[in-house]
Amino acid sequence: MHCRPLSPSDDFRPPPYTRDWLAQRLLRQGILPEDANFPRYTHPPERKPVPAAVLVPVVNQPAGPTLLFTQRTAHLHDHAGQISFPGGRVDKGDPDRIATALREAEEETGLSRQCVEIIGRLPDYDILTGFRVTPIVGWVEPPFDLRPDPFEVADVFEVPLEFFLDPVNHQRHDDVFNGRSRHFYSMAYGDRYIWGATAGMLYTLYQILTGRS
Repeated sequence: MHCRPLSPSDDFRPPPYTRDWLAQRLLRQGILPEDANFPRYTHPPERKPVPAAVLVPVVNQPAGPTLLFTQRTAHLHDHAGQISFPGGRVDKGDPDRIATALREAEEETGLSRQCVEIIGRLPDYDILTGFRVTPIVGWVEPPFDLRPDPFEVADVFEVPLEFFLDPVNHQRHDDVFNGRSRHFYSMAYGDRYIWGATAGMLYTLYQILTGRS
């Protein structure tokens, strides 16, 4: 496996991360460039992906916004032990992807949907395991209660949003999995190792909020 860091940004200066600033930036979907040397995975036309959604919870903490993550339990069939945003596959009763993200987040973490204001979304993200995930971005005002589902969630924690918006904290990886080349990002925060689809969504968020690639 080959790993390379992205170039540090000497002029990185954090703006005031307000709810309105984030909502306006999330409208900038068209600025996402494609890197021919590091392409995003896309399901082939003959494959019917499984629809899913995750909630990207931005928590308005006094020291600055954070992102809330879950660490999945080790016995789960899909993505066991990995760090992820709360979410899952679409149920027949979900009217849209927002409903899926809010329902799954409430089931997994106990975060009430009444505490979440939807401020935007990220582009759909295809995963090798067959899912097409829609990331829904929600603004969360403390205080709120969490009651993690012990079957699915081993831990719930927060990381400052600012950490993910400085490219010095991003790593790119080239690997071969089941005979197929794959490219993925990782971001290590202390002893937390965020990689794969979650890191890919974080990189997309970085591109949209900073306008950089």
